[in-house]
Amino acid sequence: MNTDLRWFKSTYSGTEGGNCLEIALDWRKSSYSDDQGGACLEIAPCPHTVHVRDSKLGPRSPRFAVAQGAWTAFVAYARTGA
Repeated sequence: MNTDLRWFKSTYSGTEGGNCLEIALDWRKSSYSDDQGGACLEIAPCPHTVHVRDSKLGPRSPRFAVAQGAWTAFVAYARTGA
């Protein structure tokens, strides 16, 4: 398991504590990444969303999220080599 988890507090959490929930993203580095710092990415898959960031910047990287279906379509297209 990746130790670089990013925790998010539930939108239902208030400032008084109580029954709150936090979730974490488990970032996974692309199989094309190497230790030379090339142009690679990391993803953190969730049930309905895939979060994406630049592997060179790690936790400081800007990130974006795409719907699971869009990510699956992108990966299938990328595999075709088109």
